Amino acid sequence: MKDKRNIKENERFRVKIRAIQDTMFVLGGKWRLPVILSIYSGNKRFNDIAASIPEMTNRVLSKELKHLEENRLINRTIIPDYPVRIEYTITPYCLSTQSVAEPMEKWGKNHIKMLKSQ
Repeated sequence: MKDKRNIKENERFRVKIRAIQDTMFVLGGKWRLPVILSIYSGNKRFNDIAASIPEMTNRVLSKELKHLEENRLINRTIIPDYPVRIEYTITPYCLSTQSVAEPMEKWGKNHIKMLKSQ
């Protein structure tokens, strides 16, 4: 009986860990949240996003935009103009990350305070 309970608890733990790892894969990294914030702030074109995050290279920005699009956090729209324009916008699904970001912000601020107090 005890072994079955341990197996169920271990499986629940594994499911929780997988969910946390997926969240960190999608939102983690140095540049993903700054890119999301830039687009959310109104920067729709590649060069505008790049200008708002000057420390990031164009190669990295391109990679991050593709990752965010694959995970349905942003939309990439091709505007058939001359020259062709590409614009990025936040998806409604992306807005759901706010419920994840706020506790992380709080934890980060507390962590910085703890480190400074030592």
